[in-house]
Amino acid sequence: MSRRRKTSSRLKALCAALLLPLPLFAQEIPAGASFFDDFETLDESLWGISDGWVNADWQNCMWSKENLRVERSVLWLTFANQPNDKRAYTCGEIQSRHVYGYGTYEARFRTGTGSGLNAAFFTYIGPHHDRPHDEIDFEVLLRDTSAVSLNTYVSGAPKNGRRVPLPQPAQEQFISYAFVWEETGIRWYVDGVLMHETPPSANLPVNDQKIYASLWGSDRFPNWMGPFAEPPGDVTMLVDWIAFTALGEPCQFPQSLVCQDG
Repeated sequence: MSRRRKTSSRLKALCAALLLPLPLFAQEIPAGASFFDDFETLDESLWGISDGWVNADWQNCMWSKENLRVERSVLWLTFANQPNDKRAYTCGEIQSRHVYGYGTYEARFRTGTGSGLNAAFFTYIGPHHDRPHDEIDFEVLLRDTSAVSLNTYVSGAPKNGRRVPLPQPAQEQFISYAFVWEETGIRWYVDGVLMHETPPSANLPVNDQKIYASLWGSDRFPNWMGPFAEPPGDVTMLVDWIAFTALGEPCQFPQSLVCQDG
């Protein structure tokens, strides 16, 4: 999904005329280095928290910092029935403060269940950052937690999509998800097993991207996410760790797919 609003040309022109810098969301995002975060704490130098806004009309929850916590070395993201001035529900998301390029992206997480909900680990850059919309996805649609959806967006167009089975339902235990992004292709893995790869002629993302983990809902995509059904209580996405290893760098932590490849 296209996720961020584009800076208006009028605002750019006004800033230029007044010799003012563009707002923070349109400024250059610094490049990040390889990392492994096991969420002993929430590292605010690495992660920002989405709070107080929504992506677009299709999202039925407002991002809230109250829907995020770190407990016993696990990041908790929550979808909750908490009416507010923007939506009837609240939801949780972290996003990296840096952008990352070619390399191996990994996360280990466990989901809840619920029709109309999406637990996602993905990378994204787009018009909100003064870049074309490029994206690489893992999306567990909680209407059916037996599979995960894989996808890319290239300059705003969906490409390379596929839905693949999981080794067990996503709510039963933690599962490791990884993709390797190279100039020549992308490969997606689940628990270290190759599940999908782009063909040689595929159009691929080319822009460095931010890393996200999020749990959100919608009543606008019944054919994709299922008809939205208000959950009886909070729904969670539990994230054990997230990591990035730049292309060509050595294994950073024992569970890494890079260690297996080595």
